[in-house]
Amino acid sequence: LEEGSVWEAAMAAGFYKLNNFCWIIDNNDCQIDGRVKNVMSVYPIEEKFKAFNFEVITIDGHNFEDILRGFEFFQRQASAPDGKPTAIVAKTKMGKGVSFIEDDYRWHGVPPTEEQALAALEELK
Repeated sequence: LEEGSVWEAAMAAGFYKLNNFCWIIDNNDCQIDGRVKNVMSVYPIEEKFKAFNFEVITIDGHNFEDILRGFEFFQRQASAPDGKPTAIVAKTKMGKGVSFIEDDYRWHGVPPTEEQALAALEELK
């Protein structure tokens, strides 16, 4: 969401009433240099997409039932007569379930070593 072309696409989707368009936003609140709000905030995400004429739902991106709820919301919107695209804002934590990675922006774009990868896989069992 830090690129201008993203917002041009959002503007076009809303303008052309693309009700069969679903945008899934992984909102993990991390950037390479820190927290989104401390580096270059894109908040409030939901309100911005509503301003571009989207129907918006916020879900827990780690909860399969919530993810399904988001897709069911989209399915209803896709058949609605008002012609609005859907934005699913999935709140997530980077590295969920791995103690030394979870919610630590310093891992954004950094691959683990082989040893770290094995330790992470062990924690995820």
